[in-house]
Amino acid sequence: MSEYILLALSCIFVNNILLAQFLGNCPFLGTSKKMETAVGMSMAVVFVLVMAGVITWVADTYVLKRFGLEYLRTLSFILVIASLVQFVEMFLKKSIPALYAGLGIFLPLITTNCAVMGACLININEEYTFLQALVASFSYAVGFGLALILFAGVLERIILARVPKPLQDTSIGLVTAGIIALAFFAFKGMV
Repeated sequence: MSEYILLALSCIFVNNILLAQFLGNCPFLGTSKKMETAVGMSMAVVFVLVMAGVITWVADTYVLKRFGLEYLRTLSFILVIASLVQFVEMFLKKSIPALYAGLGIFLPLITTNCAVMGACLININEEYTFLQALVASFSYAVGFGLALILFAGVLERIILARVPKPLQDTSIGLVTAGIIALAFFAFKGMV
């Protein structure tokens, strides 16, 4: 049990998919302007990443490796991720139209979000068991969501502050993301 807790803490804080491995920066910088949008994107990424992590692990273990088709890994993973994102997009459009409109173009971008693909490939490359892949996928998604929500909270405060003209907009966002990444780097010695 402690092995899974250690894996979860490692994926959330130490090897944060966004702040330590720098995967998935497009939705991070694009959807973090409002807390509601950041929370919605976080939930969408949690669903997609957990389901993609599980499905790609099963597909790789029981289909691709069994039939010697490892060279189709990238193509099959993209197909799984794109299908899941389409499902999330249809669900949000029908159930929560305000969130669907708020996420805009960034919702379909989950399909090409390298954080999702990266987590799936890490699960395979680290040769995780099914349960380890499930825990790692969920933890990477939680770490992504945590970083996104922290960033949105800080940006909401920055909007109220007087920022020098050369640092406004994307510049202050990148500086803030760097400072948050440094804060997460402090967890490196824990795990």
